[in-house]
Amino acid sequence: MVFLMMKLKENASLLIANMKNIFYIFLLILLGSCTSNTIFEKPENLIPKDTMSLLVQEMSIATSAKYINNKNFEKRINYMPLVYERFGIDSVRFQTSNMYYMSKIDVYQEILTDAKENLEKQKSFYDAIKKRTDSLRADSIKKIKDFEKIKFSKDSLKEKLPVKN
Repeated sequence: MVFLMMKLKENASLLIANMKNIFYIFLLILLGSCTSNTIFEKPENLIPKDTMSLLVQEMSIATSAKYINNKNFEKRINYMPLVYERFGIDSVRFQTSNMYYMSKIDVYQEILTDAKENLEKQKSFYDAIKKRTDSLRADSIKKIKDFEKIKFSKDSLKEKLPVKN
């Protein structure tokens, strides 16, 4: 009986060792099959890198403006067709170029970084303009208030002076 128990323990440990080996083989196959070396072929009508950066920049602005009132107080307007029209492309050309650049992650990262830097420059430029116009507006309001104080004090002086007949 002891011999039979030892034989069962030995078989169980061999079975566990074999299962571990099978598990490691499946894990290795799974990891090997997950690597992706997919780079799409360069399309004929590829959008150049610098134009793609400007396009991504304009598309970011267009998607941000979707929920902001325009001059006619309308919201939820899709501005993407206007962006495509401005660059003289269609959505299919953009999609094929975008997929190609996405398959080349280093180039796509450059495009996105360039677009982000340009957006930050534009933001700082418009923030400076807004700050200047706000300060001019504040100065104008202050001048109007100061003028009203001076006018009020002149009127009050006239009332206090005796009138000569």
